Amino acid sequence: METSSDCSSPAALLERFRAVRGATVRFVGPLSAEDMMVQSCAEASPVKWHLAHTSWFFETFVLVPYAPGYLAFDARFGWLFNSYYNALGVMPEKNLRASFSRPDLKTILAYRAHVDAAVERLLAGECGAEALDRVRLGCEHEQQHLELIATDMKHALFTNPLHPAYREGVAGAQTMEAVPLVFHEFAGGLVQVGASLVDGEFAFDNEMPRHKVYLEPFRLGHRLATCGEYRAFMEDGGYTRPELWLSEGWSRMRAEGWEAPLYWQRANGGWRVFTLDGWRGLGELAETPVCHISLFEADAFARWSGARLATEFEWERVATGLGVAGNLLESGRLHPAAARLGGAMQQMYGDVWEWTASGYGGYPGYRAASGALGEYNGKFMSSQVVLRGGSCVTPATHIRATYRNFFGPGTRWQFSGVRLAKDA
Repeated sequence: METSSDCSSPAALLERFRAVRGATVRFVGPLSAEDMMVQSCAEASPVKWHLAHTSWFFETFVLVPYAPGYLAFDARFGWLFNSYYNALGVMPEKNLRASFSRPDLKTILAYRAHVDAAVERLLAGECGAEALDRVRLGCEHEQQHLELIATDMKHALFTNPLHPAYREGVAGAQTMEAVPLVFHEFAGGLVQVGASLVDGEFAFDNEMPRHKVYLEPFRLGHRLATCGEYRAFMEDGGYTRPELWLSEGWSRMRAEGWEAPLYWQRANGGWRVFTLDGWRGLGELAETPVCHISLFEADAFARWSGARLATEFEWERVATGLGVAGNLLESGRLHPAAARLGGAMQQMYGDVWEWTASGYGGYPGYRAASGALGEYNGKFMSSQVVLRGGSCVTPATHIRATYRNFFGPGTRWQFSGVRLAKDA
């Protein structure tokens, strides 16, 4: 898989484009055409749709405006594979994406090849700065969808009564030693947050502009909360104690019958956990980070722990300068991994997306882009909560200290977890 995100020249961008597109195709290799048709929850989309939509993105935002003489693969795809860009016209309801058996997978792959060839011709010729920026955005967009493919496929396999694994014979039992949680204290004061781009770097518009925020002194856990710690919360009545829960979370939890993280299931007097490698006993995973919990569960667990969730700016203050390293997609684990012994800050990148206490909104001076691309991030700045750090299925070249993910507070299908924070 790709190891560099340098895009300082058309040739470097072409290399990245090929790497990103190839990574998606390799990841779906173990899946059947039938697997790629499943849409198992409201948040998910069929894998086949992801494969087509990412090609639609390059076709719509790069090739049509910047590649003279480009001929669309199929004009009907402009409607069929639009996701939410209302400025470009109507599109099918999201919950209908699995309803269309045609175009078949062979045609979708031919569509990808058609788009790939056209983008490569564009990058090999005279290509302006704006077109290069669009190709770079398309690569980042594709990496988002590669992560979504892994997330959506896990849910699809879990909802299948046969509970098939994405792959066989990869995960084995591990002996993991408990790592005591250490809280590190960080000074407060005025700090700079947000992206400040230099040549060759990329950031989404919601990471800008760079600006100052004031932080009170705070303490942050050196590792993520574990499955074993979360089980203790459950055993202490965590799902039955209203004083621990936000009002909306308490209502949501009771209405949907939550009693454990998503993918946990009672078995033989204990719990087992579904992973992309199939079922694993909770005892085997006790020291790995808990994942697939909502903001409401993360917040209740933090209250039970005598702690709180960090703000997104506290998280960024600590993550800045650490360097992107951790259990990301390229590790091949496809599941959160246990912390290492020692008290240094770790697991800041990878393993699980970390819920923060920050609502998702624009930074001071934020302006959405003009045209249809203005719908990429800005239109979702309502009722969403920020998550930071990436997960075990996030490509390493796609994550950075300023990256802001966002989901509704009841979301559980994502690889989302919790790091505890406290006031100093």
